[in-house]
Amino acid sequence: MTSAAPLLSTAYLPSIHYMSCLAAHERVVIEQHETFPKQTFRNRAEIATGNGVLMLNVPVSKPDGNHTRTGDIIISYHEPWNKRHWRAIESAYNAAPYFLYYRDGLERIIMTRYDRLVDLNDDLMQYLLSKLKITCHTEYSQDYLPANGEPMDLRYSLSSKKKNDSVMASLPPYSQVFDSRYGFKPNLSVIDLLFNLGPEAHTYLCGLTQLEI
Repeated sequence: MTSAAPLLSTAYLPSIHYMSCLAAHERVVIEQHETFPKQTFRNRAEIATGNGVLMLNVPVSKPDGNHTRTGDIIISYHEPWNKRHWRAIESAYNAAPYFLYYRDGLERIIMTRYDRLVDLNDDLMQYLLSKLKITCHTEYSQDYLPANGEPMDLRYSLSSKKKNDSVMASLPPYSQVFDSRYGFKPNLSVIDLLFNLGPEAHTYLCGLTQLEI
């Protein structure tokens, strides 16, 4: 592990790319004072289903309109999105080798009614860190830090689908539930890795620490 602390965005059911960064560092800082951007992995995640890759989207509301800070973003429950998400996860991974080992903890968190997006994401993060045996310490920014081109500012590269996919196109394959039908799908939510590899997911993530972040 390295001691320098990268700056990351918050993330819902983070990607393998995102979690490999945590596996590579002793400490990370998560941005909460930025103006919340649209269409990023802050409130989205991808899983592999019997119909291909599915995007899970947590609906949110912005108390201060387009000037709302990420830390103030509220989760909307006008529709039962969390029930739909869990049904999709259960359907996608029920046949995965390690689904039964991890399902209860994830279901409990996803089905809990959180007010703020960052609180949901943080509880999911801490659960995943524990199960993946990653000892990285996470903390939240105290003020907004402007983008300045620093290589450890990963707020964009780890939250943008386009950037994420291009960086991880060569991610090593592992066995997935539907790979015989659709081929290997790289850089999904890390729950795909956890459900399919179980305890070996830690070794897999640590093997990615030399890849470009």
